[in-house]
Amino acid sequence: MKRVFAPGCGLMLYKPHYADKLDEYLNRDSSSIEQFHVCCHHEPGFKEPTEVINVCPGCDKRFRQNYENCSTISLWEILAAVDDYPFLDYGGTKMSIIDACPTRGQTRVHQAVRTLLNRMNIQLVEPKNTGTRGTCCGDSAYGLVPDEELKAMMQKRAGEMPAENVVVYCVSCIKSMHIGGRKPRYLIDLLFGEDTEPQIYEPRLWHKQLEDYIEQHKVSCASNSSKP
Repeated sequence: MKRVFAPGCGLMLYKPHYADKLDEYLNRDSSSIEQFHVCCHHEPGFKEPTEVINVCPGCDKRFRQNYENCSTISLWEILAAVDDYPFLDYGGTKMSIIDACPTRGQTRVHQAVRTLLNRMNIQLVEPKNTGTRGTCCGDSAYGLVPDEELKAMMQKRAGEMPAENVVVYCVSCIKSMHIGGRKPRYLIDLLFGEDTEPQIYEPRLWHKQLEDYIEQHKVSCASNSSKP
């Protein structure tokens, strides 16, 4: 089966340099895994069975459920199954976690993420609502409620976290936890030893960024590896 790597709009807007770093690792054994930059909101146009390696929970859900010739696997599952990744050691630092809502029924993702945190010597302090019982960070309500009510939802969810540092594996969750007063720790930042930056976090401005990116990455070219 063909494999492609989809960094996703969140990562490409947040820290696009990670796409090439992850691509380099995935192709460390000359696997010829191409980067795929058609947004998951649009038909990918796969002509043969293709497995999409993703880092975005939304990508995992949409590619898996909405399109023909398409299956998914998260980067977290791949890393959890290898023994050659140079995991950093965080010295038993206590962190909580918010599981991204598109993965609510995907225990394979939850388990893989926790395996990575264990390998990085992070002491996980689970919130009451976690894994398959997890509740949204609030961002999915964007456009359905006024912005101030949305922020109150984010603050409520962040307040459920028993540790100040909160592991997230969705870029929108970075924004929500920051608005809620917690310190988000994006999983890819943890893997590469970089600080997590809220960047643009006001819901209206962040979603405008997303909408523009989605609109710009809707055409499936002859080569599935078409980069931005």
